[in-house]
Amino acid sequence: MNVEHVNVTVADCRATAELLMTIFDWHIRWEGDSLLGGRTVHVGTDDTYVALYTPPGTPEAAANTDRLNGLQHIGVLVEDLDAVEERVRAAGIEPYSQMTYDPGSRFYFNDRDGVEYEVVSYTWDGVYV
Repeated sequence: MNVEHVNVTVADCRATAELLMTIFDWHIRWEGDSLLGGRTVHVGTDDTYVALYTPPGTPEAAANTDRLNGLQHIGVLVEDLDAVEERVRAAGIEPYSQMTYDPGSRFYFNDRDGVEYEVVSYTWDGVYV
């Protein structure tokens, strides 16, 4: 079984989507009005995505919702960890908790809404899996 998507409430779904497209080289799969009011952007690959939801109202009002950042982190598997870390820094965000362990390496970063992302790359004998 694979995770198909994660749904996260953020202050500005379009701005967060732009950030994630820049860092992970993703694309917008769908964007539109939410059935519950507000706005939704699905950003990711053809197979998996993050559903970004912004409640109705201003970004300031959305940022004060009790549902904002109601998760621990989103794990993203990448092939070139160093390249993604460079993109995170170029976006003005400081990565942290860089670690190499068996069988891979990882780091974390928080987006502008405080959502934590774990970026991980697994290798065995120097081969990306």
